[in-house]
Amino acid sequence: MADIPAAQAVGHRRVLKIAVPIVLSNATVPLLGAVDTGVVGQLGAAAPIGAVGIGAVILATLYWVFGFLRMGTSGLVAQAAGAGDAPEVSAHLSRALLIAGAAGLALVSLQLPLFRAAFAVAPASPEVEALARAYLSLRIWGAPATIALYAVTGWLIAQERTRAVLALQLLMNGLNVGLDLWFVLGLGWGVEGVAIATLIAEWSGLAFGLWLCRSAFANAGWCDRARLFDPARLRRMLSVNGDIMVRSVLLQGCFTVFIFLGAGLGDVTLAAQQVLIQFLEITAYALDGFAFAAEALVGQAVGARDRGRVRRASILASQWGVGGAALLSIGFATLGPLLIDTMATDPEVRAAARHYLPWIAAAPLVGIASWMLDGIFIGATRTREMRNAMVLSVAIYAGALALLLPFGAHGLWAALTVLNLARGATLAALYPRLERAVA
Repeated sequence: MADIPAAQAVGHRRVLKIAVPIVLSNATVPLLGAVDTGVVGQLGAAAPIGAVGIGAVILATLYWVFGFLRMGTSGLVAQAAGAGDAPEVSAHLSRALLIAGAAGLALVSLQLPLFRAAFAVAPASPEVEALARAYLSLRIWGAPATIALYAVTGWLIAQERTRAVLALQLLMNGLNVGLDLWFVLGLGWGVEGVAIATLIAEWSGLAFGLWLCRSAFANAGWCDRARLFDPARLRRMLSVNGDIMVRSVLLQGCFTVFIFLGAGLGDVTLAAQQVLIQFLEITAYALDGFAFAAEALVGQAVGARDRGRVRRASILASQWGVGGAALLSIGFATLGPLLIDTMATDPEVRAAARHYLPWIAAAPLVGIASWMLDGIFIGATRTREMRNAMVLSVAIYAGALALLLPFGAHGLWAALTVLNLARGATLAALYPRLERAVA
């Protein structure tokens, strides 16, 4: 097991040591999508761009279902590390990898009906669909690696090894970009070249990730069958991951409803919303690092049964999160029009996006409580409370939509703001219970 500085005081430097590499790592994610689009764009036709885009969205949706492995692994491993239980730290990784392998193989086995259903929901032209199917038939073989990387990433974050996460992301994205250029522009492999490049990067990333986790395999706990399949430990893992999955599905459903309702307000409004949603993604990428710091530090403190450290970790990580949110809000308010003009050329779309920009400028400060408390509750594995809080927040969101939808797009953005406020308020109300449970 890596040497966890669990006994060290939680301070600002320690929070930043965890958070900054994650922020830098997240900054590389949009770059990869831009390169994929730019490379296939050099083929001189629209169909390859559409094929790669729709194929990537289909796979991202399928993989997203298993995102609970990242969060669940992070909280459980952080607690085992805080308790000084090295065999359990290793066993958690093995259990998560077993689940990832099974999930990946299931997706490979079910690829034909899954892709058929996807194209039934989002039909494309015959040319785009044919190219997308070729892309998907190659990339799906990376499913076990991609899902396993959720577990690897969560394991590393739990032990404050976020520099390793950054190195992993840089290797995968750098390799992917280099192979994209070689296979598509050099060898002329087209859409299949993009897929093969990503497939190689995914499996190479898993190999490197497992090497980064080699300390787990130096402990006999990783292959101790009695420990791995202990019913009580398995039930806890399944409960934590199940709660996170329900919470995530509900949250995604809220955003899907937001997008679908926006589509009924006209093409210009829909396009403006799509532009502004990119600001929300920037916010998530930028603030994830502080939420991840809360996961690791709170989880270790809970494992060590140190209530004072739980509170200090929650406060310090949240202070940095609030600072980051304030900077983002100021940045969106001042630079938002320039960013809108960069992403859209249509004058009507630009004007509409500027009209709704104040909602986006407020979003980081409105949502920071919910994002930070998510990290705190994940670290403490208080996932049942997270799930219940999300159920209540969704009910409040539905009520807000019913009341505010007559006000058009402003009503939609107001309802989304209510959702984020509700998520933060419901979790904040449950936070004292989290602290009391640490003993």
